[in-house]
Amino acid sequence: MAYKHVLAAVDLSEEADRVLQEAKQVAEDHGAELTVLSVVKPLTQVYGGLDMAAYTDVTVNFEREAQAQALRQLQEIGERMGIQASQVEVAVGAPPSKIVEVANAQDADLIVIGSHGRHGLGLLLGSTANGVLHHAQCDVLTVRIRS
Repeated sequence: MAYKHVLAAVDLSEEADRVLQEAKQVAEDHGAELTVLSVVKPLTQVYGGLDMAAYTDVTVNFEREAQAQALRQLQEIGERMGIQASQVEVAVGAPPSKIVEVANAQDADLIVIGSHGRHGLGLLLGSTANGVLHHAQCDVLTVRIRS
């Protein structure tokens, strides 16, 4: 199968380079468009026990700033790897569902994402890669991240 649009879903850790290298190579091999996505969790998800209703303006401003900062960082990572700023985007939401949502909206036919291959309790609790794998409507390539 020849892929036409590859979506690389990364966090902003040093492990992003490994995932991006793989995604870039697959996109080049297939002559496919490449989009790089990072997802910032909403403040209410990060601090689930807090009542954020009274702080709506603060929450929105914080999330906008977090999104802008993530975009700058992701563009820097992309620049190091020869990925143009126009190929990079940051969204706010729950990472597994937002990645699938963006993939669907962009008609991506492959999602490339890192996985730590957790076992035991970590596996039971789930991971972003696991959530994407079970809900994506396209192929998913997981890149094994070794600690």
